[in-house]
Amino acid sequence: MRSFLPMTALLLAATPALAQEPPQRQPQQQQPAPAQPQQRVLTLAEALRTAQERQPQLRQAQASTTAANARVDQNFSSLLPQVNASASYQRSFSSNTNFGTADPTSGIIRREGFNVGASVNQLVWDFGRTTGRWRAAQESAAAQKSNEQQTQSDVLANVQTVYFNALAQQVLVQVAEETLRNQQAHLDQVQAQVQVGTRPEIDLVQQRTLVANARLQLIQARNNSATLKAQLNQAMGVEGPTDYAVREEVVGLVRGEDEPMDTLVDLAFQNRADLAATEHQLLAQEQQLSATRGNFFPSINVSVSANESGPTPAELQWGVTGQVGLSWPLFQGGLTLAQMREQRANISGVQAQRDALRQQVRLEVERAQLSVHAAKESVTAADEALLNARERLRLAEGRYRAGVGNIIELSDAQLSATNAAVQRVQAAYNLATARTELARSLGQQTAPQT
Repeated sequence: MRSFLPMTALLLAATPALAQEPPQRQPQQQQPAPAQPQQRVLTLAEALRTAQERQPQLRQAQASTTAANARVDQNFSSLLPQVNASASYQRSFSSNTNFGTADPTSGIIRREGFNVGASVNQLVWDFGRTTGRWRAAQESAAAQKSNEQQTQSDVLANVQTVYFNALAQQVLVQVAEETLRNQQAHLDQVQAQVQVGTRPEIDLVQQRTLVANARLQLIQARNNSATLKAQLNQAMGVEGPTDYAVREEVVGLVRGEDEPMDTLVDLAFQNRADLAATEHQLLAQEQQLSATRGNFFPSINVSVSANESGPTPAELQWGVTGQVGLSWPLFQGGLTLAQMREQRANISGVQAQRDALRQQVRLEVERAQLSVHAAKESVTAADEALLNARERLRLAEGRYRAGVGNIIELSDAQLSATNAAVQRVQAAYNLATARTELARSLGQQTAPQT
């Protein structure tokens, strides 16, 4: 009877207020609640497209590629004719009477004149110095283009990974909500049985604790979900709210994910853009070495200039001059030899970087394939565990209602069901993440399947 006293007191306190209501007052017709705005849903394809358009890392890589292509044009310009034009007007005063015409009053000589000219200079041959620098710039631009492609692959793989983490956490929020509803239903059941005296009050205290813990887990799950959406915004390169939901997506099979390891490694060596970048960097260093070696030999230039000069624009006289020049740096204090030693060392450094990257690629491919295989097996095991945990919970609920089970058995069954549901969610999205990483390590792009 003690449990009914608070409710009875509330009803008695509300009775005078109800009695003072005017009897003629009719209840107002309830107005329909305004429609809530539908939550925006973000798809994986939209997230990837947004990252391609707005991710700062991609824009920075694209700018670097544009700059590298501009350096190619800069080096090629030295192979083209160099045309210059000039125009000048000169006026001078002097007291030297040996030249010019002196002013009879002051004795100062004045000189003035106009000069207009143009010249063309063409490099004929410099034993590969200029062409070597141009080809080195071309290889460097190709390396930067490959780096841009690798940056895009890494950025999109990161977006996809964060997307599935956010999707997994969104599902975990649903699991936490379902757990809270189940615990609340258990609380109602336990409270009813305690009131009729078939269960001790300690069961009620225990179940209230479980409800509070379930509510805490739900709060934490929602906070983690909002945090991962913020990370997803950063991965996409956007600044905005996180009041959206992510749509359920499934990653398709990665081409060759069940092939032998050596086959996958060969495929990665063929497709990885960062490996291609190191090959272009190596060729660029070799071209630079060839250009530096040309400093031991002369360069030949041809130039033609024409000009017109005279005291006034109406009295200009023209002239044309042609010239063939040979320039040969005979001694520069060992500069060329030192530059060649530096460039040979750079070549060795790039070769070592390439070999280290090949080993890293092999490790990434092997690790990613093992993760895919383990994730597949985990999904199967998690499905079976979830099925058994739900059946155990159903039986525990029936036993508790029948009075043959206890609150500890029911609590353990609920905890087991919750953990099994969490493991099933994590296993499913671990598989999606593992396939994303395998595709990235192979130089591929996974295609989402809805």
